[in-house]
Amino acid sequence: MSSRFDVKSQLRRWSQPLRLLATTWWRRQSPSRQDRFATLGPLISVLLFLAAIILAFWYLRNEEIEREQEAVKRDTEIAQKQIQLRLIENQEQLVRIAREIATRATDTHEFNTQASTWARDRPEITHVTWLSNRRERRASVSAAGYQADSLMALDGGDPSMPAGTPGSAAESVFQLVKERRQPAYSQAFSDANNTMVFQIQVPLIDRTGFSGVLIAEYTVEGLLRYYVPSDVAVRHAIAVLDSRDLVVASTVTPMPGQKLKKPSIFHEVPLAPAFNGLVLRGQGYRTSVGLISNTLFWMVVALSVLTVWMLLGTWKHMRRRMQAQNALINETNFRRAMENSMLTGMRAMDMESRISYVNPAFCAMTGFSEGELIGRKPPFPYWPPDRYEENARLLQQEIQGRSPAGGAEVKVMRKDGTTFDARMYVSPLIDPKGKQTGWMTSMTNITEAKRVRDQLSASHERFTTVLEGLDAAVSVLSVQQGELLFANRSYRLWFGADPKGHAMLAGGQLSRSKEDPDHDEEVDDYSGLPAQPLMEVGADPREVYIDSLEMWFDVRARYLQWTDGRLAQMLIATDITARRRAEEQAAQQAEKAQVTSRLMTMGEMASSVAHELNQPLTAITNYCNGMVSRVRNDQIGKDDLLAALEKTAKQAQRAGQIIHRIRNFVKRSEPQRAPSQAHDIVEDAVELAGIELRRRNVAIHTYVAQRLPTLMVDPILIEQVLMNLLKNAAEAIDNAGLPVSRRHIELRVVPKHTPELGANIEFSVTDMGPGLPEEVIVRMYEAFFSTKADGMGIGLGLCRSIVESHQGRIRAENLYNGSAIVGCRFSFTIPVEIPRHEAPGTASNTAETP
Repeated sequence: MSSRFDVKSQLRRWSQPLRLLATTWWRRQSPSRQDRFATLGPLISVLLFLAAIILAFWYLRNEEIEREQEAVKRDTEIAQKQIQLRLIENQEQLVRIAREIATRATDTHEFNTQASTWARDRPEITHVTWLSNRRERRASVSAAGYQADSLMALDGGDPSMPAGTPGSAAESVFQLVKERRQPAYSQAFSDANNTMVFQIQVPLIDRTGFSGVLIAEYTVEGLLRYYVPSDVAVRHAIAVLDSRDLVVASTVTPMPGQKLKKPSIFHEVPLAPAFNGLVLRGQGYRTSVGLISNTLFWMVVALSVLTVWMLLGTWKHMRRRMQAQNALINETNFRRAMENSMLTGMRAMDMESRISYVNPAFCAMTGFSEGELIGRKPPFPYWPPDRYEENARLLQQEIQGRSPAGGAEVKVMRKDGTTFDARMYVSPLIDPKGKQTGWMTSMTNITEAKRVRDQLSASHERFTTVLEGLDAAVSVLSVQQGELLFANRSYRLWFGADPKGHAMLAGGQLSRSKEDPDHDEEVDDYSGLPAQPLMEVGADPREVYIDSLEMWFDVRARYLQWTDGRLAQMLIATDITARRRAEEQAAQQAEKAQVTSRLMTMGEMASSVAHELNQPLTAITNYCNGMVSRVRNDQIGKDDLLAALEKTAKQAQRAGQIIHRIRNFVKRSEPQRAPSQAHDIVEDAVELAGIELRRRNVAIHTYVAQRLPTLMVDPILIEQVLMNLLKNAAEAIDNAGLPVSRRHIELRVVPKHTPELGANIEFSVTDMGPGLPEEVIVRMYEAFFSTKADGMGIGLGLCRSIVESHQGRIRAENLYNGSAIVGCRFSFTIPVEIPRHEAPGTASNTAETP
C-alpha cells in the first residue's frame, strides 16, 4: 500500500511541471486563439480516431494477405519437392539400366522385361526407349508395360523420335547428351497424341564410346496428378507453365468455355531438376472482405465524417463571429488612428451649438485643449474678438444648412493670440436611425497654401508679361480639338486669334485629315499625332514663309501636356525676314565678287590674251596678203589656194576658241551644279591658264586619275578656283626669278578617302616657288588681305567660299627639303558618292609644256 502511494506521489511530482507549463502557455494565448484551439481539439481527436480505425483495418487485411501468400508459397514448394524427388529417383533407375546395357549385361529381351516392370509402377511415363547412336530403335516399352512397335518409328512422323530434324526438342537433347555424355532433360513438346511431354535422355557409354541413349518420356499432367499431394491440391491450385507463360497442365480443370480467374496470390518455382523452362505455379485467391465492402468500416467513416462536419460548422460559425468582432475592433482603431493622425481639424456640435467632440489636430491648430473646448457655446475661444459678428453669421448659416459647398474661409485665433487663415467645411451629423444629431465641421489651415497661391499668381503674371513682350510669336494649340489655348501679343498682331496661323507655322501637320493618302506613314492612327517622339526637348527648327504677311519665320515646335492634361503643341516663331534678305544680298554680292574676280583675272591676263590672239590674227593677215599677191600675179594654183585657205580657217578657229573660252569664263550666270567630269574641268582650266603660263615661261604637268566618279559641282566655279591657284603659282615662280629647272607646276587630281570627309576627289597645285611665310598662311583667306602690291585680297577668300559651298576643304602647305622651303602646295577636296560596284580608278599621266 505504501509503495503504491509512493508511485502516485512520484507521478504527481513529475506531472506538476508539465501542467504548470501547459497552463502558462494557455493563458498566454489570446481569446481568439483559445477559441480556435478549443474547436480544433475535438476535430483533431475525431480525425485521429478515424485514422486509427483505417490503420487497424488495413493492418489486419495485410496480415491475412501475408498468411495466404505464405500458405501458397509453402504448398508450391511441397509440390516442387515431391516432383523433384520422383524425377531424381527415376533418373537414378534409368542410369542403372543404361549402365547394364552398356556393359552388355542386358539384351533386348531382358530390357523389355525390366522396362515393363519399371514403367508399370510409374504412370507419369508414356514409354521407355533404347536407341542406338544412329537413332535406330533397339527396344521400346509403353506405359502399359508391353512392347510397342509403333513407338519411336523412323518414318519421321513421331515428334518424340530424334530423327535428325534440326530444332525439335528430342533432337536438341540428343545432341546435347551426345556432346556432354550426361543425362539431360528436353523442352516440353506435344507428342503424337497431342499430349504435353518432356524427355530425359541418358547416354549409353561403352568401350567404343557413345553407343546410344536411353529415353524416358514424362507427361506433365501425370506428374501433377500423381505427385502433387492431395491436401495441397485441395487448398490451392497447382499449375505448370511453359516459357511463353501458357498453362500446360493444372490441378484445376476449368469449365468448358470459361477461363480460369486470374489469381490474386501466386508463387512460382522452376520444375527441378529438369530446368527445361517449365515453371510450377501455386495459385491462391483472397477470401477476406476488403475495406471498400466492409460495412463496419463505412459506418465508422460515416459517423466520423458527421462529427467532423458538425465540428467544422461550429468552427466556421465561431470564426465568423470572431471576424466580425475583429473587423469592428479594427474599424474602431482605424477611425481613431485616422482622426488622431490627420492634419485636418474635426469639430462636432450638437443641435444647441455646443461642442461635443474635437480631434487632436483641432486642438493642435487652435492651441486649446480638449477640456477647454468640450461643452463650450458661442462665442468660442478661438474666435478673434474683431470677428465675432462675422463668425456668428457663418455659424447661423451652418445651423440653417446654408453653408457654401466649397467651404468658408475664416480667421482663427490661437490660444497665444496669433491668427491664421482656415477653410471650414460643414456637413450634418446623422445617427444610425437617420436622425440628425448635430453638425460635423472640418477645418484646414490654408495660410501656406494661400501664400503659395499668391506667389503663383504673381509668377504667372510676370511670366505672361514676359511672353507678351517677346518679339517672337508664341502659341499653344490642342492636338485633339484644334483649339488655340494660348497666344501672345506678337501672334495676335500677325495672325489674330485664328488657329490657322498656328497650322501654317506648323506646316499643316495638325490640320491634316485621315483621308490624306500619306496619313498612314506620317500620323499615328490611334491619336492623330505625328509618328515621332512627342516630348523631344529640342526639335529641329524650320523656316516657314507666310505669303499673306510676306515674312519669313524661324519655327521651333515641341509637344507638352497642358494644365488640364490635354496634349498640346507649342510653337515659337521668330521673324527672320531681315536675316533672309541680308543672306540673299550676301549671296548676290558673292556672285558679283566671283564674276568680278574672273574679270580681274582676265584683266591681269589681258596682255597675255592679246599676245595669244595676235599670233593667229597675224597669221591670218599674212595668209590673206600672200594669197592676194599671188592671185594678182596668177602665180597660185588651185591646190595651193585651198591649202592657204585651210590654214587661214584653222588660225581663225583657234582665235575663236580662245575668245569662246574667255567668254564662258567671265560671263555672269547663276551658280548651277551639274554632273561634271574632273578631266573636262582640268582641261578647260589648263587651256585658259596656259596663256599666262606661256607668257611667264612656266611649264605645267597634269596628272588626272582615270575612271573618277562624277562630280556634282558648278564647273565654272571649280575652274575659277583652279585658274586662281595656277595663276598665283605662276606669279610666285616668275617673281622669284627661279631657273628653268624649277619653273614648272604640277596639277594632280586623285581620289581619296578619309574617316573625316569620306570619299572625295583631291585637286592639288604644287609649285617649286619660294613658299609662303607662316603669318601669310594664317591670314591668306581673310578678306582684302594680299601679299601683292596691286592685289585686292579677294581671290583666295572666294576660292575658299566656292570650295566650302561644295562641302569641300581647302588648305595650303609648304614643301620642305630638310629645313629649306622648296615649294608650296594648294589642295582642295570635293566630296563624291562612289557606287559599291565601281572599282577604284587607275591613274594616267599626261604632261603639257608651253
